[in-house]
Amino acid sequence: MSEDVLVTLLRETLYLIIKVSAPMLIVSLVVGLIISVLQTVTSIQEQTLSFVPKLLSIFLVIMFAGNWIITSISEYFEYLCENFSIFIR
Repeated sequence: MSEDVLVTLLRETLYLIIKVSAPMLIVSLVVGLIISVLQTVTSIQEQTLSFVPKLLSIFLVIMFAGNWIITSISEYFEYLCENFSIFIR
C-alpha cells in the first residue's frame, strides 16, 4: 500500500467518523447549553441535572438518524471490502 492511498483512506475514515458523530454531538451541545442557561437563571447547581436530558436527546437522535448512520458505515465497509486488493498492494 502506497503512502498516498493510506493517507486518502485515513482521511476518508476520519471524515466518516466526524460526519456520523456530528448529529449526536451537536444535539448534546445544544441541550447542554440550554440546561446550563436554565441552571444559571434558576441558581440550581445540580451537576447531574443535565445528564438525563442529554441522554434522552442523544437517544432520539439515534432513533431518527440511526438508519442514515448505519447506511453510511455499511457503504464505507462495502467500499473497503471491494477495494481490499488495491489496499494490500
